[in-house]
Amino acid sequence: MMKQHWFPVLLFCICCAGVWHSCQQVRDARREQEVADRNDQQPAGADTLWHGAGVEDLPDDAQVRYGHDLVANTSAYLGPRGSVAHISNGMNCQNCHLQAGTVPFGNNYGKVYATYPLYRARNNGIQDIYDRVNDCLQRSLNGQPLDSSTKEMQAIYAYIKWLGKDVPKGTVPGGTSIMKLAYLDRPASPAAGKAVYAATCQRCHGSDGQGQLNPDHNGYAYPPLWGPHSFNDGAGLYRISNMAGFVYNNMPFGTDYQHPQLSEATAWDVAAFVNSQPRPHYNQQNDWQMRERKPLDFPFGPYADPYTERQHKYGPFKPIQVFYASNKNKTP
Repeated sequence: MMKQHWFPVLLFCICCAGVWHSCQQVRDARREQEVADRNDQQPAGADTLWHGAGVEDLPDDAQVRYGHDLVANTSAYLGPRGSVAHISNGMNCQNCHLQAGTVPFGNNYGKVYATYPLYRARNNGIQDIYDRVNDCLQRSLNGQPLDSSTKEMQAIYAYIKWLGKDVPKGTVPGGTSIMKLAYLDRPASPAAGKAVYAATCQRCHGSDGQGQLNPDHNGYAYPPLWGPHSFNDGAGLYRISNMAGFVYNNMPFGTDYQHPQLSEATAWDVAAFVNSQPRPHYNQQNDWQMRERKPLDFPFGPYADPYTERQHKYGPFKPIQVFYASNKNKTP
């Protein structure tokens, strides 16, 4: 009789081992991300942060130079009137990745070559640099992906690789992510943010948030912050913590991480206002399949917690943070 039952028992043990291994991978990935986040939140000292090379330092390499130009002037090549293809909304990559991805706390490319391929919970798997670039094209530029074999994709890859050539593999230099500001004890206020926008932002981005086109109408001198030509709701900046950290260290124009012009609370509020405005929708039904790994400020359910979409979008986030801390042993 014992021989008849050994196979089901063995199969059960194998399944349990597989589930344990999967959960362990999630825990390890989460711990690695927490360490990376801590390493990246360096004090605001120029000697501790990654600074990308400027245009004057570009090598005598046509592919790298073309990659830089594609990042700086994306619309001229890939926008609605692009010379290569018409696959994006008219914004440039450097509208979000400031100065072609070289500015500390400016959504730069400093850690990209050192850390990719990378597991990304939003995408439910491993992404390489080509995937990451196409994520930006489809979400932040509300456009279409490039084939990895194209001259343009290979040039962007070469530029990102060159920028990160001195960063050791697997390391995350300081200042290479958007700064995570402390959570407020209240919801971020779109109403308060509207007043901040009128006082400090609309001179460049317009009272209607539609930005300012270049004189040749091919690309933006100042990008649209909402509306049909802005980033869609699948972009990273649609998460309010990312928008707030980006604004705090870089806006209004002329600000840098050493001389912020807004308070952290004001940055949260203006981020709430901008992200309360209409913009294109991106189909995210396949994002974040593991609900417990959704960021606290991801504004679309379902969630592994009892809080509303509105609270996940605007806060307060501390109660959600406490919920997950108290339930950390109940989820992978």
